[in-house]
Amino acid sequence: MSPARSAIVTGAAGGIGHAIALRLAADGLAVSALDLPGARAGLDALVADLATPGQALEGDVTDAASVDAAVAAHVARFGGLDVMVANAGIAITAPLVDTTPEQWRTTLDVNLTGVFHCYAAAARQLVAQGRGGRIIGAGSVAAHRGGKWQSAYSATKFAVRGMSQSLAQELAEHGITVNVYSPGVVRTPMWDSIDAAMADRNGTAVGSELEAMVAGIPLGRLEVPTDVAGVVSFLASPDAAYVTGQSIVVDGGMWFS
Repeated sequence: MSPARSAIVTGAAGGIGHAIALRLAADGLAVSALDLPGARAGLDALVADLATPGQALEGDVTDAASVDAAVAAHVARFGGLDVMVANAGIAITAPLVDTTPEQWRTTLDVNLTGVFHCYAAAARQLVAQGRGGRIIGAGSVAAHRGGKWQSAYSATKFAVRGMSQSLAQELAEHGITVNVYSPGVVRTPMWDSIDAAMADRNGTAVGSELEAMVAGIPLGRLEVPTDVAGVVSFLASPDAAYVTGQSIVVDGGMWFS
């Protein structure tokens, strides 16, 4: 028998997305793990570790047709959709005056347009099913406070918060909640790239920029992907049925929203 509920997680081949997919499967949800074709090995390894039935889906969130196809493939396999986690994202670390138009467009395409495509495809499916559901997007502490050399990234994350608040109002009558999780400084490949870019600009050793951030985290350690996955687990659960339009900051106390 198939699990009673199912989820799609984008950007699932590694980092936070990988941890979210594992956690939702541990919670009993069937999971479709979506990422770029080049991440297929990571997707296959993830699906092999899931506690429930799962499938690897290749796709690009910047392409609406690709996301629609992923939702269709998920529904064909699991008979419906209950949770969409629009997790895929990138970060460009550069002063605004050094950010190229191409970097700006790429950041918006992945972090904002990609989330829009996931939200729209999931909303259409969930409304058609008529049984409610959860739409969950990737924010950031940078969605609450802009960071130095993070103009493009912060712009997209602030926009995801606004879009999520609007969609939460639109879908409330259908019993569908829309929320955002906002991580802080997480030990992931994305943050390794941020650290490397900051170290290059500051003339410091690789790894030192991340470690220096620990002093500004009241809980005294860098975040790990499972810290975020636990929050997403809550937002996807029946316990969060009365939570919508919110951005939950999970950053060890760096920023109080």
